[in-house]
Amino acid sequence: CSMPSIPFAIVCACLALLVSFSLRNSDLSTMAGVTPNAEEMADFAKACSRLWHLDENRFVPGKDYAIALQGGKRVSTRSDAADESLFKFVNKDKFFSMPTYKCFYSLLDNYEKETGVAETVTRQERQENWTFLNELMKTKPMQYAHKYLSGKGLASGDVDEFKRELYKIWFELYRRETRGDSSGFEHVFVGEVRDGSVTGFHNWIQFFLEERNGRVDYKGYIFPRRRGRSADDLPDEDDQLITLQFAWEKEVKSVTTMFLGVSPEFEIALYTMCFLNGEKECLMEMGEFDILMKTYTLGRGRFLAACYPEIQN
Repeated sequence: CSMPSIPFAIVCACLALLVSFSLRNSDLSTMAGVTPNAEEMADFAKACSRLWHLDENRFVPGKDYAIALQGGKRVSTRSDAADESLFKFVNKDKFFSMPTYKCFYSLLDNYEKETGVAETVTRQERQENWTFLNELMKTKPMQYAHKYLSGKGLASGDVDEFKRELYKIWFELYRRETRGDSSGFEHVFVGEVRDGSVTGFHNWIQFFLEERNGRVDYKGYIFPRRRGRSADDLPDEDDQLITLQFAWEKEVKSVTTMFLGVSPEFEIALYTMCFLNGEKECLMEMGEFDILMKTYTLGRGRFLAACYPEIQN
């Protein structure tokens, strides 16, 4: 027997419904991935830890980049425990193929590293800031941070309003020694020099670029402690959080801790959550590490002065 013919219009309508359902289902799946659950909304540390699992643009050690830890040392030790650079390589093609990394890179040369020197923000630099924020909000860590913060009443639920809040947190200039000589982004990610010492500078991308350009001298690691290891064990070159010492041109940073390989959106999301949640110190898990996130403010809490991790026992 012959099968009845189905009108072409009905076939098209059915296909359209299937496509629509598929798209809605995909959107729901994506939304579910960046929506905090009840446990995370009730526990700030667990919410922050979720960011680690959402960081799909994180670089993989040994594949996308490699480091040479070399010698370890105590914080008080000033001798150089590393003859070579920390970074062996970073995958340049992958780096510049990722919008948030590429935008982040464009911001790093917008600042005077000396405090006490007022910053001048050009129209182009302001546009670079906004382009970076727009790209950030396309990523899962930032979408999750927005949902968490808006759900707690700590940020607007409107995306554009949230981006304006992000601009204030990270790029609005404030005073350290003189008016308009610093910002949250400059201190945390780029680094500053004050009274002959390096302050801030907690970002692996900035470290790699300055090291490659001959302005950073890696001095060795400061014996991080990881769960399941004794304090005397050596760190692993696959670790994505290390404590180290380095010199930035003539000035020394005796100790700093930084994530390695993480995306710009991961760090912006984590530090923004810490700042807006009002957590000065918060213990949490990130991957295999127990860390203490420390956040400092200026201007009666209006400005983000510093934010960085410390490795715990």
